[in-house]
Amino acid sequence: MRQLPAPQGLLLGAALAVVGLLLATFLTDGPDGPPAPGNREPGATGAIRSSTTAPPAPGDGKNDSAAQPPPSVPVLWPTPRSVRPGRGTVRISGTVALRSDSGTDEATLDTVTRTLREAGVHQVRYGDSPQRDELLLVIASETPRPSDEASITLRALGVEPPKQQLPPGGYTLTAGTDAKARPRIVLAGADPAGAFHAAQTLAQLVRPVGSRAPRATLPAVHIRDWPATGTRGIVEGFYGTPWTQRQRLDMLDFAARWKLNTYIYTPKDDPYLRARWRDPYPTARLTTLGTLVRRATTNHITFVYALSPGPSVCYSSPADTAALIGKFRQLWDTGVRAFAVPLDDIDISRWNCARDQSAYGTGTAAVARAQAALLNRVQREFGGTRRGAAPLITVPTEYAGSRPSAYKRSLAARLDPAVTVMWTGTRVVSPALRTAQARAARAAYGHPVLVWDNYPVNDYTPGHLLLGPYEGRDRTLPGAVAGLTANPMNQATASAPALFSLAAYTWNPAEYRPGAALDAGLATLAAGDPRALTALRAFADVNRASRVDAVQAPELAALTAAYWRGDAGAGKALRARLTALAEASARVPAAFHLSASPWLACAGDWARAALGAMAVHEGGGRPAEVRALREAARGHTVVDWQGRTREVEVGAGVLDTFVARALART
Repeated sequence: MRQLPAPQGLLLGAALAVVGLLLATFLTDGPDGPPAPGNREPGATGAIRSSTTAPPAPGDGKNDSAAQPPPSVPVLWPTPRSVRPGRGTVRISGTVALRSDSGTDEATLDTVTRTLREAGVHQVRYGDSPQRDELLLVIASETPRPSDEASITLRALGVEPPKQQLPPGGYTLTAGTDAKARPRIVLAGADPAGAFHAAQTLAQLVRPVGSRAPRATLPAVHIRDWPATGTRGIVEGFYGTPWTQRQRLDMLDFAARWKLNTYIYTPKDDPYLRARWRDPYPTARLTTLGTLVRRATTNHITFVYALSPGPSVCYSSPADTAALIGKFRQLWDTGVRAFAVPLDDIDISRWNCARDQSAYGTGTAAVARAQAALLNRVQREFGGTRRGAAPLITVPTEYAGSRPSAYKRSLAARLDPAVTVMWTGTRVVSPALRTAQARAARAAYGHPVLVWDNYPVNDYTPGHLLLGPYEGRDRTLPGAVAGLTANPMNQATASAPALFSLAAYTWNPAEYRPGAALDAGLATLAAGDPRALTALRAFADVNRASRVDAVQAPELAALTAAYWRGDAGAGKALRARLTALAEASARVPAAFHLSASPWLACAGDWARAALGAMAVHEGGGRPAEVRALREAARGHTVVDWQGRTREVEVGAGVLDTFVARALART
């Protein structure tokens, strides 16, 4: 979706409490800080609520229970609904007996097997009974009946099997020992997707987010979990350079790991989606798409193919309808089962063919009638005739706002009830999304509403990376809509922290904490490397501001404010943060560096300029060198989707202001 230019002059500032916290962190525990303790879930005795800013302390790879305290339940992402620690531990030994029901798919079995091997298992015996003290791991892909092995194993662990089916995608995970001290783990999904999600949670128990090494001894625990909304995912709909095939495959794996379940494929630069929508895909391109579809299906992700005929379609033309359906048939044969017809970002002040005016008249209501007629034919003649086809999705031309209009009333009155409507909120890029607004939109469109959230997309502000968390959305919003999808940045790897926080929010918004989710997302990128995590934290802070949260570099701003006030230790803390930022380019993971290199280079120059400015202010340093670094920082550029050169901006209003003030006081 095309968006308006970004507003200038992002807000600055930070609370005094934040200053104190930052100073204490840098002066006592270093830039990483100590891990925060888990919090107890209200109303649940002994239950742990996974909500902490810092990732869990890295493990050392040893599993000598005599030398170590029993492992605690780590912080899990997305935050489960209920986590109840049990007594004792479960040791994963060299061999494991793995038993599963007939509905358990290969992806779930592969995930569990990889997790076990990471924990040190050298043999997984499928379908066998456990020997002596060997671990038995049971997987159920539906709510187990009383006589099923999953139920029998749960009762042996002192856990009553679920009596009611959890919502789709839900699961329980139970780990413990039975009366004979034999280790047992049960993964029970409400459906195959739920079993797959349980396998992802097991993987986190073995290797918690932020840990360097896996654990072979797990805490006894009972987890009960399900998502807040049915559709949670990514919509690749930005303008500019599309992602590569490798980036898309990696993003599908990322989405599966964090329990997202939808990928809407609609990159603006795929000519066969827009300019050449009538033309069938060549074999090579179709093969490439088929690879994505298969990966998505394996990962329990719905791959939605979204075709955009709006710029040239003749709504009343049988030939155009046939071409659209023919294109969908081609994708159906590759395995696609969900389709969308976006009609956004088009000029509806004129028809593309004269016969449409004769057929429908003029005005926005007439356009809505024409669009509804086309969508209804596609739903009726294509989706309605195929078993397993998902209901059609559309993006209306008026895709923002909640107030009724002639266009929306006309579309609501004529569009097939099965069609889902995508909506961006009150604006193209909505600073906030409220439940009441979503309900008003549902009433205005007269159809289920699926959110197309234009965050963290940056095609409208290409000089910025948007590395802040997903926020400004009501906790009750997921329950009021068909689902939420986020439009990411052109920079795939750099989009990961925001998308990680989206996954946490859409799964369990009641327990969602934006800051904790962002930090955990950065920890997944750091993969247990503390220096990389320190660098990522410093870099994300100066690339945080957006229309969702306009506060720029809150941590660095707090440190500079403390420095100018002369607070004790402020200089040391500020110097440590600037040094981390100056070294970020050399510390961050290679994939992130490739994704964010212009911003990393810019941040490095600004950080070195700020360090030099501190030296000048304190009676040393060379002002000329600082000014040269400042000019270098201002010289980094990128090219936007329209071919225009844009200046890269990092920490605007904080770094530049600090350098200018320090030089002015010499």
